[in-house]
Amino acid sequence: MKIKSLILSTAIAVLALSCSKDDSNNAASNDLSDAKVNAKIDLVTEDVSKIVDEQFALQANPSAGRNSQEVSALPSCVTVDIQLTANSWTRTLTFDNCELPNGNVLDGTIIVSGSLNFDAPSQTISYSFVDFHHNDILVEGNRTVVRSIQSTSAQAAPHPVANMSIDMHVTFPNGNEYHRVGNRIREMIEGFGTPMIWADNVFTISGNWTTTFPAGTRTSTITTPLRAEANCPHIVSGVITTVRDNNTATLDYGNGDCDNQATLTVNGNSTTITLGN
Repeated sequence: MKIKSLILSTAIAVLALSCSKDDSNNAASNDLSDAKVNAKIDLVTEDVSKIVDEQFALQANPSAGRNSQEVSALPSCVTVDIQLTANSWTRTLTFDNCELPNGNVLDGTIIVSGSLNFDAPSQTISYSFVDFHHNDILVEGNRTVVRSIQSTSAQAAPHPVANMSIDMHVTFPNGNEYHRVGNRIREMIEGFGTPMIWADNVFTISGNWTTTFPAGTRTSTITTPLRAEANCPHIVSGVITTVRDNNTATLDYGNGDCDNQATLTVNGNSTTITLGN
């Protein structure tokens, strides 16, 4: 009987240990999957930020970008309809499965609008989506960007600062839905002295947001400012840190190289991921 009890106890212990390892592996797998979802939503936010900022710049400086140094965020397949009233402008962008320079594919409509008083100390730009998809992810919501000229810790000289309010609902192709709220601050730290040339523009991006997943929330903060350069279709450096319960993930965009690779680290375990479509 003692031998049988010992064998039974050992079997139970082994089974418990096996289940514990399986639970740990499943948790790690879920954390990695959640981090990749966050990275995809980050791409949506960055592309929308870039498009909204460019549409304002085009409206404020209609002659900008009409030279060999221009690198536009929009491919030629996008249809742009411009409507003007006495005091405001509206630019309706219609995408038909258009591929951006960074490889992401957009379909549907983004509507961007603002005031024609470009001499005001700040500009409020509104944007909304109509049946808009980013790499087959349905994007819904409408928010604002407050754009001003000011000094910041990133750049002492007065420069353009765009503070984007995020309230975005996305639905992935598998039916999973996510809701993100927060803010994203995009500062032009180089190139603001040459408004007719975009290719020399360099941006630093900061901010924080909360994303609601089907199984809880994740809080993200840009812990090292992201760097975006107009002559590169990808973010070239910076780190986003995301926290869920006691689990931490970081997305590191690298050391300045223009590529679509980033290092995703979840609870100390790192892997290289390819960003984009």
